[in-house]
Amino acid sequence: MQWQISIKGFQSFLKLEKSLSRNSIVAYTEDVERLVQFLAEKKYDLNPDKIEHKHLIGFIGWLNEKERSATTQSRVISGIRAFYKYLLLENLITKNPTELIETPKIGRKLPDVLDVNDIDKLLSSLDMSTPKGNRDRTMLETMYSCGLRVSELVNLKISDLFFDTGFIRVIGKGNKQRLIPIGSEAVKFIDIYKNQIRVHLSVQKGFEDYLFLNNRGKKLTTTMVFLIIQKLATKIGMKKHVSPHTFRHSFATHLVENGADLRAVQEMLGHESITTTEIYTHLDRRYLKDTIEQFHPRSAKAKKNKKS
Repeated sequence: MQWQISIKGFQSFLKLEKSLSRNSIVAYTEDVERLVQFLAEKKYDLNPDKIEHKHLIGFIGWLNEKERSATTQSRVISGIRAFYKYLLLENLITKNPTELIETPKIGRKLPDVLDVNDIDKLLSSLDMSTPKGNRDRTMLETMYSCGLRVSELVNLKISDLFFDTGFIRVIGKGNKQRLIPIGSEAVKFIDIYKNQIRVHLSVQKGFEDYLFLNNRGKKLTTTMVFLIIQKLATKIGMKKHVSPHTFRHSFATHLVENGADLRAVQEMLGHESITTTEIYTHLDRRYLKDTIEQFHPRSAKAKKNKKS
């Protein structure tokens, strides 16, 4: 069993069986190729089915010597695990050498979040008298209203808008569809952009259904959205690091802070695991204090509410 043949099979599995994006497949492939690089440097002439636990321990040590962060090591090990699970599933190996491998402990980094005032400042600084300003305001309103990933935003189509029922359809990771409620403010701006700005663009063939277009009539790239937001933050002198994902984080955080059910937030964000969504429970101290005072049976405020 040769490495390149196994890797090609793994790539096909990720694409056809797991429906992963091209970027995800590239990342998984690079993880396995790092293992191949380690074996070459150590002059281990071993095929995938000959790798043992001791070789993987050496590989982790090698990653550490390369000054890879704990986060990077964790991701690489996850990729190697996925590779060997595939080999086991295809009956190409009989024993999984990754079973006893431990992942490096990493802290959970809290995402950057904008407060409502920050978002208002960003949005109100856009010049709505220009087509570009109108489009950009509409994009940011939509991201914040629905918690979209930047890839979901640029791929949003007119046929995905169901304003009569108050939802939009989004194609998320793994080509999974989900319906997300959309607020009236975002609907208002989309209607203005679609009916007063977009109609005057010369739309290129193949992009007729995409909602957000550049001035050449093609859909925007994710990089372009990053640049738009970064320039906007610089323009108003915002010190916080702002990216498209900041709007998604802010969407989720503000919902949780205002008492939204975590399962509902998970559904809207398209997270497979509730654990991923739990990072948004980093609520401010005042909110936690108010919650205790209002709902704890021993608090004076709760006792007063109960009497009344």
